[in-house]
Amino acid sequence: MSDPDQHASTQAGRPLFWGRYSALVFLIALAGVILDQVTKLWLVYGFKLAVNGPVELLPVLDLVLVWNRGISYGLFEQNSDLGRWLLVVLTGAVTIGLWIWSARCQSRLVALALALVIGGAIGNGIDRMAFGAVVDFVHFHVGTFSWYVFNLADVWIVAGVAGLLYDSFRNGPNSAAK
Repeated sequence: MSDPDQHASTQAGRPLFWGRYSALVFLIALAGVILDQVTKLWLVYGFKLAVNGPVELLPVLDLVLVWNRGISYGLFEQNSDLGRWLLVVLTGAVTIGLWIWSARCQSRLVALALALVIGGAIGNGIDRMAFGAVVDFVHFHVGTFSWYVFNLADVWIVAGVAGLLYDSFRNGPNSAAK
């Protein structure tokens, strides 16, 4: 006879919420969130980027303050409280799903990649809850080409997705899901 409590925490012998690399995922995600939030808070309140910006760091890189009310590239821009909170709930649901995936993963690379995505999602989610929008501040441009304005959480997400893509191509189809 099987124990129902054990079934709730595992499926087919695989952990649901805590696995082999969960401590690593937690620490990396936490470090990413802290670095992201400290940078944003310093630029908004310490440096006062809204008043003192934009700041040219390099001929191709500026610090500017942009309040992103959507998701990546300003898609699905939300100007209402309902839209804002729907994005917060969606971010939370996706983050929980990524955490469960990380608890089941068997690869350090996949764990690291998922940790980066989780940290980035949480960092941007905190902004959305606190400010109603995500704080973006890095503007890359070359000549007349202007890349979107982004933040460190976006960097973590892109790096994490790149890691997942690399792993999927390195080990064949569906390797990141294992």
